[in-house]
Parts: sequence; structure tokens; C-alpha cells
Amino acid sequence: MASPSLARSHQRSDRRIPSSTGGGGFSSGKKSAAARISAAAGPRVLIEDDDADSGRVRVAVRVRPRNDEDLYYDSELIDCLELQPELRRLKLRKNNWSSESYIFDDVFTESASQKRVYEAVAKPVVETVLSGYNGTVMAYGQTGTGKTYTIGSLGNDNSSERGIMVRALEDVLAEISPGLDNLSISYLQLYLEAIQDLLAPDKNNIALTKDSKSGEVCLPGATVVEISDIDQFLQVLQTGERNRHASNTKMNARSSRSHAILVVHIQRSSKGKDENEFLSVNINNSEEFPHMSGFFKSKLLIIDLAGSERIDESGVDGHVLEEAIFINLSLNSLGKCINALAENSTHIPTRDSKLTRLLSDSFGGTARTSLIITVSPSARHYSQTSSTIMFGQRAMKVVNAVKLKEDYDSESKYRKLECQIDSLTSEVEKQQKDKLHLERRLYEREITLAEAENKLVEAEKKLAVAEEKPAATSEVTVAFNEMEVIDLMRKLEEKRSRHANMEEQLIEFLQNGTWKFAEATNMINLVIKLENHQAAAAVANPRTHAMVIWFTLIPITLLSLYFLW
Repeated sequence: MASPSLARSHQRSDRRIPSSTGGGGFSSGKKSAAARISAAAGPRVLIEDDDADSGRVRVAVRVRPRNDEDLYYDSELIDCLELQPELRRLKLRKNNWSSESYIFDDVFTESASQKRVYEAVAKPVVETVLSGYNGTVMAYGQTGTGKTYTIGSLGNDNSSERGIMVRALEDVLAEISPGLDNLSISYLQLYLEAIQDLLAPDKNNIALTKDSKSGEVCLPGATVVEISDIDQFLQVLQTGERNRHASNTKMNARSSRSHAILVVHIQRSSKGKDENEFLSVNINNSEEFPHMSGFFKSKLLIIDLAGSERIDESGVDGHVLEEAIFINLSLNSLGKCINALAENSTHIPTRDSKLTRLLSDSFGGTARTSLIITVSPSARHYSQTSSTIMFGQRAMKVVNAVKLKEDYDSESKYRKLECQIDSLTSEVEKQQKDKLHLERRLYEREITLAEAENKLVEAEKKLAVAEEKPAATSEVTVAFNEMEVIDLMRKLEEKRSRHANMEEQLIEFLQNGTWKFAEATNMINLVIKLENHQAAAAVANPRTHAMVIWFTLIPITLLSLYFLW
């Protein structure tokens, strides 16, 4: 079953424009300034200028310079291409007297710099990805026409030769905020219909899955590397390039035998962004969701497709022949999907190949896509060049429903809102307590005020009565005060008298106690002397000793009873 994301396309008028020798041409759309040319410069050509925000796949063509083989074999032949970059047009010559013209979004000659190609083809997509959309930049063409140079050149010896991958990451790193945003990459290859990890060669068959939330195709088993600077990215890219499959063929001394796929993941906070520059998203409405702030999770695919090749021309055999067969099968599946989308077919065969499944969001999906096709100027490669040009023309008819990739961390937002609710609830409870306290104090103050008002009224009444009878009131008051003073003085004298009696009793008690204490002391001394005497007499006469003890105890007992009394 075809992917729903690939079911959208836009049927446009044929961009194939017959030459002046082949009859009249047709095209529809807006007329550009480049189309307003003089009759002396050639036939009038209308170039369609699509709105910059449209989702149409934009296609540019780049012609590689002639190499030594072209100069040797085509010395007696003319080039099969005639370029008119100012008109964004090229002519494909069938022979010396017949040619066909094609319009593209951009046409680059052999002398076009890497910087110019990047700024025209890839930079708009990179800027879109930084704004929260998915994007794809892909190179397609015959083997040996400069796809890898355009896409993946590292420019180790000359920075001006850096390709789209390096320049795109330079722009991304310049725009993101290290503390708030996150940038990570995965580098893969599709080789013999198996997805392999170029950063971890032991992962040689990564499964394709579909995200249940976003509906996008993802690669959960791929290695993900966070990137902080361009030097780190260049090291990662070099590691991947060493693991990529390449072979020597008649068409190319180092022919890529796999489709290289760089996946760039960007996560940016949406805080502070202008809502007008994004699509209409209900949850981004600050009036309905004042406390919600999301983030963008966009993805950039930069794909260097392996070149299509004719087996008889490339001269491959054995294992390299098997590689060529798989390459052509996957490119053929991609061509079928593009054709189906261009013709608004109800069935899009995305499941025929892993390549088409990976690109389901790039063609007919929600990504903004730019395609650069590379061709050879040599007449020997006319059929391959013609096939590539027609592929680009059909791709220009595909329109994607570009969609903002804004997401929300619901768990953290839920926790944040819970904390806010708890804080507000406690604040309300505190305010209610303060309100009850204030109401109680206000009630007490009202009662106090009422009592004060009543006392004031009573005082005013008394004052009025006092003003009517001032003399009588004064006499009564003075008499009353004199009586109170006399009574208080009497009570004071009574207290003073009682105090004096208590002092006398205390002195007498102390004197008596001192005398009695002296008497007791004398008696004790007497007893001690008697005991000493008795101890001496006890030896001589025991009977006499007993009588002395009795006579001694009697007065001691009497004295003890006296003191106790």
C-alpha cells in the first residue's frame, strides 16, 4: 500500500519547450523579468516563478566540465547541451538540426562555483529547516557527472571546494544556540538494498520503522552523534567516507556503489520566535495556551545518490555488476514514484525499495525538497543525459504539503503546570486566611468603635448634666474624695499597728529562744560531767551508780518536756 504522504502532487503544464526549429512552445505561470527578452535574442520563453513558500520540488541542473575522455572521443562532435543560465534554460541537441529546450529553477554551467550552487539550491532548504520544517537536498545523475563532488566534497585542500554537506552544517552551527538548541547527525549508506551505518560498520542492516506519532520513517538503530563545531563534523564525515563502498569503473575511477544519506537532526526552542513566520498551529496560540512553549524537531536529509549507469558502458562484472543492478533497481523505483506523483496516480509504489521509503517525506510528503541533477556535456552520453533531464522535469511537478514540525514536551509541561497550580492554590488559601483574619479584626474594631461611641454619648450626657449643676456636683465630688482619703488613712494606721505588734513578738521570741538555748547547753554540760563521774563510781559501787542514773534522768526528762511545751 502506498504511503499517504506520497499521494500529493501538483499537475503542472509540461516544461518541455520545443525549439524554434520544432514549432511553437507553451508554458503557463507568471512571467519573469528574464522572460522579457528581445526578439533578437531568440524565441520568447515564459519561466514560471513559483512562490517561495510553495511546496513544489525545486530542481536545478549542473553540467560538469569536459574531461580528457570527452576531449579525446568527442573531438569531432559538438556538445549535446547548450546552456542559457540567464533564462534558466538548457537545450538538448538530438543532432545538428534538431534540439529541445527545458526550463529549470536554476541552470549552472561548468564554471559555477560550489558556493553559488549551495546558495541557490541548498541554502533555502537549510533556512527552512532552521525554522522548524523538514528538508531534503539530493543529487541525481549519471555516474561520473559530479554528484559526490557537489554534495560531499570536504575541501580539505581548498575550502572553496566544500560541498553542500559541509556548507549546510556551517550555516546550521552559526544559527543555533549551544545552550538551548541541539544538533546531531547520522551518516548511512544504502548498499545492496541494506541500510548500513557508516559510523558503525558493524551495523550493516538497520531496520526502517514508522514513527507512530509523526508518521515519519525513522532509523532507530542508527548511530547518532551530537555536533558542536565544524571540525568535529569534518572528522565524523571523513570516518563515514572511509567506510563507504566505491569501485573503479570505465565511467568513473572512484564510482560510489551506494547511496549516501546524511541525516541532520535539529531541535530548537520556539520561544521568542515570531508566530507570523510559521504555519497556523493552534497550540502555538498564546491566547489559548499562555503557559505552553514548544520546540522544533526538524530533520535535514542530504543525499548523494549512486550514479545510474549502463552495464555495457561501465564494463563492470562480478560483484561490481551486482552492485550496479541494485543501484539501478532502486533508482528505477524512485523514478516510478516520481512518475506516479507527477501524474496524480492513486497508487504510489513507495514500498518497492528502501530508498523510496526513506524519501517518502521528501517527495509528496511534508518536507521542502531541492533536487540537483548533474549531467555530462558529451554527446556520447546523450541517452543518459536525456533520461536525467526528464527525471528532473517530472520531479518539478511534485508538490509537497510542507508542514511545521513543532512538538511539545508534554510531561515536563504537565509537571510545570502542576507546580503552578499548587503554587496558585496555596496562594489562594493564604489569601483566604488573611481575609478571614482581616474580617475578624474588622468586626472587633467595629464593636470597639460602637462601645467607644456609646461611652462618648454617655460622657456627653454627663457633661451636659454637669454643666447644668456645676456647684452641687463639685461639692459632692469633694466630699466623696475626702471620705475616701480618711478611710484609706485609717486602714493604713491599722496595718502599721499590726506590723509593730508582730515586730515586738518576734523580738521577744528571739530573746526567749536565746535564753532557753543557753539553759539547754548548761544542762547538757552537766549531764556530761555526771556521766564522767558515774563512770568512775560504777567501778566502786554498782548500786550507787544505778541510783545516780535515775536521779539524773528525772530532771533531764522534765527539762525536755518543758522545751517541747
